[in-house]
Amino acid sequence: MKNAWKGHKRECLCLKNIFPNVPTDSVRLVARIIFKLLEQPDCTSGELYSINDLQSHYKDLNVDMKQGLGHLAATLEQYLKKEIPDSSKLPPGFQTLDCFSKLTCNSFTIGDGEMQDVAVGLYPSMSLLNHSCGPNCVIVFEGTRLNLHTVKEIPKGEELTISYMDVKMPSHMRQMQCQRQYCFTCDCHRCMSKDKDEDMLAGGEQASREMEQSLSTLEELRSHGDLNEALDLCKKLINSSQLPSKNIHQLKALDCAMDICIQLKMWEEALHYGLQTLEPYSLYYSNYHPVRAIQIIKVGKLQLHLGILPEAMTTLMEAFQIMKVTHGRDHSLTRDLMELLGECEMGMGAI
Repeated sequence: MKNAWKGHKRECLCLKNIFPNVPTDSVRLVARIIFKLLEQPDCTSGELYSINDLQSHYKDLNVDMKQGLGHLAATLEQYLKKEIPDSSKLPPGFQTLDCFSKLTCNSFTIGDGEMQDVAVGLYPSMSLLNHSCGPNCVIVFEGTRLNLHTVKEIPKGEELTISYMDVKMPSHMRQMQCQRQYCFTCDCHRCMSKDKDEDMLAGGEQASREMEQSLSTLEELRSHGDLNEALDLCKKLINSSQLPSKNIHQLKALDCAMDICIQLKMWEEALHYGLQTLEPYSLYYSNYHPVRAIQIIKVGKLQLHLGILPEAMTTLMEAFQIMKVTHGRDHSLTRDLMELLGECEMGMGAI
């Protein structure tokens, strides 16, 4: 804490200066990079690579992306106004747009215990990992520490790959995101074979499109805290769409219904919706995937809370088999899961 105060002090002054506006995570991260470079311009990093080694691809970005980066650069200028009044005070050779572009292509979204986005960070050495929609490695976080775990047997000489995005999208959407944000077109096996595309939009293109449009209204209600109204809309969409649970838009509605029910402490209804998500999650996040493990844990916790102990034990053990690979036995989430299993076992012994 004491060692970090010098940087935090400058950040606090910047936040105070821009209040009540709140800068984006990327603006704060670029500011931290600038402060670090000003503080230790010649320091040797413990990382194998530094931000200077990363590709920005700025010239390859489309007009909208460049405009967006321009807005971020303008926000950064206002954010730093008190600490860095003009560009002459920036680190030598520092290019703001270039730095934002590097972040767009190379930053990692830091997730919490339930894989929810909480921050953004730059890990230059890990940015060298290439993308695949069927990767042989996954990244999980322990606080801000990035951990890389293999999830498949990797033959000697085969490169390590991770997925840059949520794979629960049809191949054309994944390819569009790759091209837009990372400036390449994914040609992995899943994209070339259009693996699971038909499943993702099962039930009809028109019905899928209508459900997708309705989900934006649902997200708006949730963002405003209108949970009861959002849950009513969830139920209406789920019951009226006639789409199978493996349809990705129907699956999103089921996820929303479960999460809202948990927030409202409607445990039985939450379990009802959660159980319907497990088969689709196993379809799209096959084998060892942290997102699938977290989803299974949610359902297992609900079963445990409701006293459905044998089912809870089976569900939580399934999650454990995944997490000991994706997270490792020493990860705090794995240890928490082991405690849940112990609680479940004790409860069953007391029956």
